[in-house]
Amino acid sequence: MQFKTYAKTLAVALSLAVVAGCSSSGGTQEGNMDGTAGTTSGQGMTTGQGTSGAEMGEQMPSVNTIYFAFDSEEIRPEFESVLDGHAQYLMANPNTNVTLEGYADERGTREYNLGLGERRAQAVEQYLTVQGVSPSQISIVSYGEERPAVEGHTEEAYAKNRRVVFSY
Repeated sequence: MQFKTYAKTLAVALSLAVVAGCSSSGGTQEGNMDGTAGTTSGQGMTTGQGTSGAEMGEQMPSVNTIYFAFDSEEIRPEFESVLDGHAQYLMANPNTNVTLEGYADERGTREYNLGLGERRAQAVEQYLTVQGVSPSQISIVSYGEERPAVEGHTEEAYAKNRRVVFSY
């Protein structure tokens, strides 16, 4: 009889451990156009305000998207603190890899936009490696205009689609 009670207790404890280990916010993290933290989609949780690199330590940065000007791969100054946070995180976690996903808005040819998305991701990669991140931790993919964050033909939609997303 004691074995049955022990087995039931063990089964309940293992079930709780599995559920606790598998739980997450269930969403993606997006940054705002100004480099501050946005909201997490799914379950209505917010990511809060961005954390500076010095306070972050080994915590994954909360902003995973940076945005670019039209037809440009130049990193905007307001996103340098976001990139610094990712650089510090990657240097503190040398076994962690990131994929930089480059995107463009729908204006321009498909081929041009694939190239522009790649150049944007390469600009972010260069920034991170100058900060000390190992190039072996970084991979690049360009989706060009193929996976828009926002559908539409307005400047607001275009601005949200000109981006690089950090995918850990």
